[in-house]
Amino acid sequence: MALLWQRQVGDTCYQVRNHGASVRLYSNGVFHSQWNPRDPLKGSLWELLLLPAFFLPENRLNSVLVLGVGGGALIRLLQTFTSVKRIVGVDLDPVHLDVARRFFAVRNTELLCADAREYVAEQLNDPSRGTFDLIIDDLFGHGQGVAQRAIPADKAWCSSLMRLLHRDGILVSNFGDRQELQSSAWRHKAMRGRLRGAWMAHMPQYENHILAVSRKPLSMADLSTRAPAKINPRSPTCRLYSHIKLLR
Repeated sequence: MALLWQRQVGDTCYQVRNHGASVRLYSNGVFHSQWNPRDPLKGSLWELLLLPAFFLPENRLNSVLVLGVGGGALIRLLQTFTSVKRIVGVDLDPVHLDVARRFFAVRNTELLCADAREYVAEQLNDPSRGTFDLIIDDLFGHGQGVAQRAIPADKAWCSSLMRLLHRDGILVSNFGDRQELQSSAWRHKAMRGRLRGAWMAHMPQYENHILAVSRKPLSMADLSTRAPAKINPRSPTCRLYSHIKLLR
């Protein structure tokens, strides 16, 4: 794996490496993003974050908010496999946004260097800015060589995200492991009462657990009809080996 670029900023060492056609971003050795324009659906964690988008009809995915851009692999996947009209990507780290533009070729996206809490609060304070059809909460930093959630999924945070979500929209959240998901506010009775659709998923090779929630029912039959074959859980050619089940 060749080193394409490296920068030291304070205590953080950023590296961009390539492996064949794949471009990868690392921060202090933590693997943050990967994009392969020749073969984008390889069965990665970013594709599991993409998958819930296909619960929505294609004409209902107009606006997406990505909280935590990293290198921008998820944004590239959204642009390649959906017809989304507007994507806003928020990341506190300006180096990540620079890498997304330079090495992951992220284009036609509103990339904002901002604190996610402040951005969400500003949006909620100005109703004229509207809501999002899909919100992806992928806010992770790094510490001691492992990725760590940057904002706890407590009641205040989960409630704010739900307020920013369109009434028919879907919210996707990435957790470091199953325990972190189970101890989040999404499991509390008050939050569960607001949801009619809630699925959780994970891949055996990762500790991460992905949650998809909505005020409307989320049909696995709809997902299987719309998702690309390589990430479709009911397709014989699926590369995305994952376990998906209802959140209980």
